[in-house]
Amino acid sequence: MTKANFLKSSKAKRFNYLFMRHPLTILFGYVFVFFHGMCLYPFFDKPREHYDCLIAFVLHVVIAVTIVHFLGWLALLLTLTIPFFIADAVGTYLFYAQHNFPGVAFNDNAGWTYDKAALESSSYMKTGPIWAWFTGNIGYHHIHHLNARIPFYRLPEAVNAISELRHPRTTSLHPMEIIRCLRLKVWDVESQRMVGVSNIKSAGEKKDRRAGGRSTNPNRLAEDKRL
Repeated sequence: MTKANFLKSSKAKRFNYLFMRHPLTILFGYVFVFFHGMCLYPFFDKPREHYDCLIAFVLHVVIAVTIVHFLGWLALLLTLTIPFFIADAVGTYLFYAQHNFPGVAFNDNAGWTYDKAALESSSYMKTGPIWAWFTGNIGYHHIHHLNARIPFYRLPEAVNAISELRHPRTTSLHPMEIIRCLRLKVWDVESQRMVGVSNIKSAGEKKDRRAGGRSTNPNRLAEDKRL
């Protein structure tokens, strides 16, 4: 969402937009992304199309109940809840940061092209070999957007073979980089960069002051009446 569109939106839409991008929402991805975003919401929105989402939810609950019945609550915590909590938190952040990072660029319809969007609006996330193995080379997100048919194990090969892919827009899992990514919320068309809540609030206050100035300035009111 652009900053201008955000400022024009209703309070409810602003709240929902920022809520889904809040660090705590990302941390609790197990609840908000897996259960709500990937299971319950798609099914209730389009039951016939997303019946598999209900199957995933029911299967998850059945596994949880089975673990508690035979092994107890501690086993549920150690074998299902904590692993899923960590995996979903990490996964949610990875997908968030690969489109919300310093250096990302978005274009309107006039300047949009498929390859430009893939290479400039999604990142290459620098990870070590261990992270790359566990995440299936998810760091090569820009290549995935360029051609989703390339299997994950051949993404590094694609980069090495095509010189144009060797200088992507990058992010990383460094703590300071994570903080910078989490602060970014909307696209500012004027400055051509992602900005945070503080920038949005200052823009909203300036807009309110301009609106207030127009309504209280008698000369401006008279001019508006003549127009």
